[in-house]
Amino acid sequence: MRAVILALMTPFFAAPVAAKDPLLSLPIECDLGQTCFIQNYVDSDPSPAAQDHACGALTYDGHKGTDIRVATLKDLEAGIKVLVAAPGTVRATRDGMPDIASNAPNAPALDGKDCGNGLVISHGDGWETQYCHIKNGSIRVEKGQRVAKGTPLGLVGMSGKTVFPHIHMSLRHNGTVVDPFAPDADAGSCGPSGRTLWEDPVAYQAGALLDIGFAEAVPSFDSIKAGLPDPATLGADASGLVLWGYAFGTRAGDTMTFDIKGPDGWRHDQTTTFETPQAQVFRAAGRKKPAGGWPTGRYTGVVTFSRGDTIITTQTITISR
Repeated sequence: MRAVILALMTPFFAAPVAAKDPLLSLPIECDLGQTCFIQNYVDSDPSPAAQDHACGALTYDGHKGTDIRVATLKDLEAGIKVLVAAPGTVRATRDGMPDIASNAPNAPALDGKDCGNGLVISHGDGWETQYCHIKNGSIRVEKGQRVAKGTPLGLVGMSGKTVFPHIHMSLRHNGTVVDPFAPDADAGSCGPSGRTLWEDPVAYQAGALLDIGFAEAVPSFDSIKAGLPDPATLGADASGLVLWGYAFGTRAGDTMTFDIKGPDGWRHDQTTTFETPQAQVFRAAGRKKPAGGWPTGRYTGVVTFSRGDTIITTQTITISR
């Protein structure tokens, strides 16, 4: 059982665009900030450095779209729909590429097909959206087909050049990349935008906890990214009790705090500080089995991801013995 509290979500709301420009809805069926997260934005810095539209670091050099991710590979099992962001006509599609992290030892050569399975939709007046990393075999539309906003296009996957499950959406006008969060921004500038291309306001979230859990020992990062089940109970002879947290968008100086409370006043708390920025990272803390085994009762774990005095995300999980 777990609970999630999100704190640092900066509005950066702006007025909608003029009627001639497309108004976009989210290209994924999820609850933004709860079951999905924007991991990367368009890189607004033309130099070899990188910055997003909010002057943050949620991007990388040359990134040309918005990456909306789910927490783990296990989340893909439910079949998360990729949706049409604005009405238009399907201009091109590609399917048949496997869902595999591009840095995996057995990943096939991409041969320039970094988008993986994907498609392009034309919206008229030189506007188009591109959708990438769709699940193999899931694309539901065909070239030349007219599609309405919200029409399912396929499912979120891991095809192409990617190391986490997400949908990448690029917006272009006459072939030039446009940031839907800051369509009028000058190259290299950042900060609140005068207008936006989103139909509904989309808050800026400066990183977040993706998942937390209990385990008997520190799990591998691969198993965390795959998605670990929550243990139902804590055995009396469990070798240890470890609380772990999985996050994205950490910066140097950020902290992750672990607080475990158990029966009879048992408690363990620990804080870890990140020394370098990390796109996605996990940390863990815990204790070995006490003499005589674990006391019977309820154990509550709280993981808090903070930046200075500001709490970005808190998640809570419980387990019984």
